[in-house]
Parts: sequence; C-alpha cells; structure tokens
Amino acid sequence: MFRKSGVAGLAAVLLGGAAQGEVTAKSADGMTIQIVAEVALDRDDAWARLVDVRRWWGGSHTYSGSADNLSLDAEAGGCWCERWSGGEVEHGRVLMVTPKTLLRIHGAFGPLQEMGVSAAMSFTLSDSAAAGKTKITLDYKVVGSSLSALDQLAPIVDQVLSEQVMRYASGK
Repeated sequence: MFRKSGVAGLAAVLLGGAAQGEVTAKSADGMTIQIVAEVALDRDDAWARLVDVRRWWGGSHTYSGSADNLSLDAEAGGCWCERWSGGEVEHGRVLMVTPKTLLRIHGAFGPLQEMGVSAAMSFTLSDSAAAGKTKITLDYKVVGSSLSALDQLAPIVDQVLSEQVMRYASGK
C-alpha cells in the first residue's frame, strides 16, 4: 500500500497547499500524524465522498494496484477492505461513525500491518470558514514496540496519507 509514488506527484502533494500534513509526535514506538485540508463541498457531499473510498484513495497505494477494489462499510464493525482476484486484505475496522462528522478506523495500513502495531485513523469533518466548504482533519496514531522504529517511518506515512487527503480534497 505504500509503494513509491512519482517524485512529481509527491512534490505536488507537498507544495500544492491542498493538504497540510504534520508529524506531531514520533518515537521508536509511536507516531502521531495530523493532516488538514479543505474540500469545496458541503458536509453532506463531503461525507458521501469520504465513505466512497475508492473515489479518492490512490490505486498505487493498494495491494491490488486498483482503488476500484476498495470498499468501506461505514458502520461500527464495518470493514475497510480490498478484494481482487488474487486475494483480499482488511485494511481496517470501523470503530466509530458519527455521520457527516467523524469516521474512526482501527487499522495499521500497508507495511505497518505486518509489524503488529496498533493504529487508529480518525477523519473529522467540520464547517470551514468559507461558505460551501468543509474542513477535513485526518489524525493517525500508531503505537508498537521500540523495535518498530516508527520514528523512521513517520515521514513516509505522512507523505502517503497527505497524498490521499489531497486526492480526497480535489476529488481525484
């Protein structure tokens, strides 16, 4: 899920201003990342886009290579899954849903999954200062053993998640 993206694409994410990511804390046994963006949609439409993960998650950050294979059941216990002819993976399990406000997933994405870490990803939607826009905040908290070297992975995870939030905000 965390395959290398093109340098040009990464530069657009980091310099484009659509999503601002920050590693807010990191150590060998944990990391906290926060990414904030604004989407030109009202809360209803912003929520609809969020829960249709195949519309905005990049296929290059899936196991199958295609975001069309993703699904998200936005209810407590629901699966953020990927299924294709060669296999399937549960990326995360829905912990909490407050429609149009909060979606929280328990899941260690990509290579974090095999590390045995515990992770929670929260998407919070709130009103933007600009009319007709919604602010999205992604918070990702990961903990594991000190052998996980999460401090080394934090910048990479931040880049990948920032790219996804930028895709969400732009609708691509």
